Amino acid sequence: MKPDLFQAPDYYLLDELLTDEQKMVRDAAREWVKREVSPIIEDYAQKAEFPKQIIQGLADIGAFGPYIPEEYGGAGLDQISYGLIMQEIERGDSGVRSTASVQSSLVMYPIWKYGNEEQRNKYLPKLASGEFMGCFGLTEPDYGSNPGGMVTNFKDKGDHYLLNGAKMWISNAPFADIAVVWAKDETGRIHGLIVERGMEGFSTPETHNKWSLRASATGELIFDNVKVPKENLLPNKSGLGAPLGCLDSARYGIAWGAIGAAMDCYDTALRYAKERVQFDKPIAATQLQQKKLAEMITEITKAQLLTWRLGVLRNEGRATSAQISMAKRNNVEMAINIAREARQILGGMGITGEYSIMRHMMNLESVITYEGTHDIHLLITGLDITGHAAFK
Repeated sequence: MKPDLFQAPDYYLLDELLTDEQKMVRDAAREWVKREVSPIIEDYAQKAEFPKQIIQGLADIGAFGPYIPEEYGGAGLDQISYGLIMQEIERGDSGVRSTASVQSSLVMYPIWKYGNEEQRNKYLPKLASGEFMGCFGLTEPDYGSNPGGMVTNFKDKGDHYLLNGAKMWISNAPFADIAVVWAKDETGRIHGLIVERGMEGFSTPETHNKWSLRASATGELIFDNVKVPKENLLPNKSGLGAPLGCLDSARYGIAWGAIGAAMDCYDTALRYAKERVQFDKPIAATQLQQKKLAEMITEITKAQLLTWRLGVLRNEGRATSAQISMAKRNNVEMAINIAREARQILGGMGITGEYSIMRHMMNLESVITYEGTHDIHLLITGLDITGHAAFK
């Protein structure tokens, strides 16, 4: 098994902008990925299986709800620390980062922000420790980019709610203990409900035959007359803005995570180019390969600066949804382009599981689509700068 020789690029000395705590958090996550993820991830991706044994390790490095207050089991970290953890995990694999993102931003975040004290105390400590795993039910078979059109609904039956509908493309669904599900009440208002595994009529069939995020568990959520206790309704926010607030947090984490995937592809390509000799010299000495590598490090550096500044704004409570959209779209596109260029530098070796590049490339095809497609994020920026919504 090849050792993980990754060295993180920092062309503009951005480490000088980080606090000692932020660097400590990042370095702990980096060492954990090298030790626990890199040695096994290619095998699990080939098997299309999520390595459940790493759940405890993810909890130990604070990957589950890093910014959740300590009183609820979180690490109480700032937003840049959260981003750096996501960066390091996605450097290992986008699917593993997806698991952590869902747990943090799409399950713990809404319970923390929109739930009551009883719900916070009941669920958050177990989610933070990895004892409970969660998933997030928003996307439906007929409603992806237009989540407001959802048909999943619940009716008030006096002492409980009756939930019906279906969600798809749900990360963590096959093994999740709870699901934060978004559904319409009898007036058409969207609310969040906590649905627990074991509730009659609730099933989570797994999605198979994926070429992307193969080391992540994806499934559906099926609700067939599921009786949900009334105390499982998230009381403090309703309407489409509630799930979209969760997506802001998740998209912010993705903006950082994509940098990790890009850094891994760049580092792999740089090392290979220095070692691979053709025509009596390493290919790193040729103009075309230097052009590819120089453009890679430039784009990574731009993304690092963009995302660090966004983290500062998040810490100050000033980041807008449109700013988060811009970073998510830019950084994922940057990463997928770097993966493709890095694969070319490696030639035929780039398609094998001996190197991480092709796995990153396939994973990023999902990342560029989920949590808002590339095109929709462009239109969000377009709306923000023109005042005209092109997607309605």
